[in-house]
Amino acid sequence: MQNHRFSNALWIPSPHFDERPTDEISLIVIHAISLPPELLNPLPVMAFFQGTLNHESDPYFDTLRDMRVSTHLVVGRHGDVYQAVEFDKRAWHAGRSEFGGRASCNDFSIGIELVGPEEGPFTDAQYHSLNTICSELCGAYEVDAERIVGHRDIAPGRKVDPGADFEYFRIRPSAK
Repeated sequence: MQNHRFSNALWIPSPHFDERPTDEISLIVIHAISLPPELLNPLPVMAFFQGTLNHESDPYFDTLRDMRVSTHLVVGRHGDVYQAVEFDKRAWHAGRSEFGGRASCNDFSIGIELVGPEEGPFTDAQYHSLNTICSELCGAYEVDAERIVGHRDIAPGRKVDPGADFEYFRIRPSAK
């Protein structure tokens, strides 16, 4: 990792970010996305985060026309990694959210999107890449492994990703 970028990621910058209110990064949030639903291709996902999604190419995309969202990283089905926002910047991934009694999780979290159905399943390659990513992020930003959570955990009742069966044991670094 260098300059708040993951070294193994393809850099595809998003304009949808801003400055964090503080330097604190203490949470990692796992999401899942497929655009349109059930299409497991990272290209429309990255276009969505860049604000360049062709809304005429699929009727579902029209529902996203006015959305401005982003994430720090996207992990494709084959474990490919893309970065849209540097880690020291605030990506717009969590929406209305709360963790540990604190609202606005975007302020202090890193967002990671897995290309796939909202409730999985996810591939072994995605889990492998995510394990590497989480190990590096937890080390670099001193994030406790138990603070790797799903979108469903910070926005219960509103979000379900990455699903109740997500295998956190496969991505959380062990205590050293």
